[in-house]
Amino acid sequence: MNLDDLHQLLIGNIQNKTDEYIRLFHGRGNFYDGYAFLSVESADRVLFATFYSADGEEDAIVALLQKVFEREKKWDALIIQQRYRDGAPSEVVAGALPPETFAIENNLKYTLNFLNSQNIGFFPDMKKGREFVRQNAKGKKVLNLFAYTCSFSVAAMQGGAASVVNVDMNKGVLSIGRENHRINGLDTKKVQFMPYNILKSWSRIRKGGPYDLIIIDPPSFQKGSFAATSDYEKIIRRLNELAAQECIVLSALNAPELGTEFIKTLFRENAPEFHYIQRLENLESFPSRDEERSLKNLIFKKESANR
Repeated sequence: MNLDDLHQLLIGNIQNKTDEYIRLFHGRGNFYDGYAFLSVESADRVLFATFYSADGEEDAIVALLQKVFEREKKWDALIIQQRYRDGAPSEVVAGALPPETFAIENNLKYTLNFLNSQNIGFFPDMKKGREFVRQNAKGKKVLNLFAYTCSFSVAAMQGGAASVVNVDMNKGVLSIGRENHRINGLDTKKVQFMPYNILKSWSRIRKGGPYDLIIIDPPSFQKGSFAATSDYEKIIRRLNELAAQECIVLSALNAPELGTEFIKTLFRENAPEFHYIQRLENLESFPSRDEERSLKNLIFKKESANR
């Protein structure tokens, strides 16, 4: 693959642009030879490119994106993030950033912050997971572990959830999560925001249960707080004491080195009451050469013995 190929892919995908958040180019799945360091996204009125490692073509790619930005006239700003540098700095290289920018997905909005953090507040590859939650939340008590900015909670409440408990040790992202409910006109009287370390707060989390729908979407690795290889098991081991007699679990993992069998084995050995149902398909806009290294969204279900 070369710059001309990248240009053609971008132009083809841009023709399908709406206000919805869309990944225009996904190099991270190693599907496009030589471009695993790059992703390009359209978020409402912002064209956003992330460089995950230093590459000799970076300047040429930025110049290409500037030309696309100026010619297409579909965005207010072009932002480049250098994820490989300390602090993952972002810079507006063309246009001007709007006062407010949102990720729009299935008629719901999520607040974005392009300039002050490594992650912008929204993970677009989780769209199928949010759709699953929205479709299965009606009347259910929902537990959202590693809630981040609470996009699963927004989807659940929009889907008619009876209540949602969001748990994340970062108070700042939970505040954004509260705002995400507000901008979508969702009443937060039945939504809790718990700023706790999940692995040290089981008694507090249990108080809101038992839960009918549990979402587990942890970081692959977060220094000092969570490592999927050693800590995911600790969560699975607690599921039965958190779950209602009938319960659905969405178990997510985005660690390339850990495949679906890693999660399935954890359930078999630590929560045998939960039976594997399916793996949700990933979006076509996130192609991967090896699906086992891409996002894993696995569904498990516990059913009443009387059924």
